[in-house]
Amino acid sequence: MPTDNTTANPAIKAPIVRFAPSPNGLLHVGHARSALLNWHFAKAHGGRFLLRIEDIDITRARPEFEAAIFEDLGWLGLDWPAPVRRQSEHFAEYEAALGELRKLGLIYPAFLSRAETTARISEIEATGRVWPRDPDGAPHYPGEDRNLSASERAQRIAAGAPHAWRLDMQAVLDGLGSDLSWSEYGSGPSGETGDIRAGPGAWGDVILARRDVPASYHLAVTLDDAIQNITDVIRGEDLFAATSVHRLLQHLLGLPAPRYHHHGLVRDGTGRKLSKSDGSTSIASLRQQGASREDILAQAGMTV
Repeated sequence: MPTDNTTANPAIKAPIVRFAPSPNGLLHVGHARSALLNWHFAKAHGGRFLLRIEDIDITRARPEFEAAIFEDLGWLGLDWPAPVRRQSEHFAEYEAALGELRKLGLIYPAFLSRAETTARISEIEATGRVWPRDPDGAPHYPGEDRNLSASERAQRIAAGAPHAWRLDMQAVLDGLGSDLSWSEYGSGPSGETGDIRAGPGAWGDVILARRDVPASYHLAVTLDDAIQNITDVIRGEDLFAATSVHRLLQHLLGLPAPRYHHHGLVRDGTGRKLSKSDGSTSIASLRQQGASREDILAQAGMTV
């Protein structure tokens, strides 16, 4: 059973949970922990454990990494119903959701490149002004092009100008009318638990889609969870702050809000969370070095 107290909510009946890795690298021990916590939770409550492949970024997704995901999870003893949901097969659903937000006037095409955005913010900060940053440390988008007229936007898009679709956060907050919250029975990085007030404004005008990718992580994961009837989202505490954006999108699109359980991360010897870029911590690498399933469970902070 998990050691992260995912059975703390006795009122839950027949939950549906998911593990949703991206096939852009090998799974590491931190992924094993999250997958196992979800799987054990579903088994403990007579629910369902779903595997979802988050391959919305088709330029980085690789079939060999998807195959490795299936192999590693099967080796850990997990099972799931087929077929799995692959984001790359559902672009039309994301585009439809984006269209709804466009009709509401809540998104706008943002034309500044990353380099242009960085340069613009550097100019502003050179004057002594403190520029806001999101919970991940990235600077807020300047948003100057949110004031372009409809005809100007259309002309630039027709001309092939690269752009992303961003949420007009201030417009959304102005029309919100009431506070949003979510039910947290895990905890955030600072121990936050219980009824959590969402603070999506901290993220600024988040990207919801790019010209070549019809959905960002935020939009895709929110829609996927609703379509798959996910009742409980069990994931790492590094995504705790992002839940504010997901809760906002649920509200705007009229989607149900699942319960959330954010769990502690598996960290390396320096205290940093594990990364796919560090191949030495991958499950495949550890298996090749002779690690047993019990060894992986122990490193993931789990019990057999």
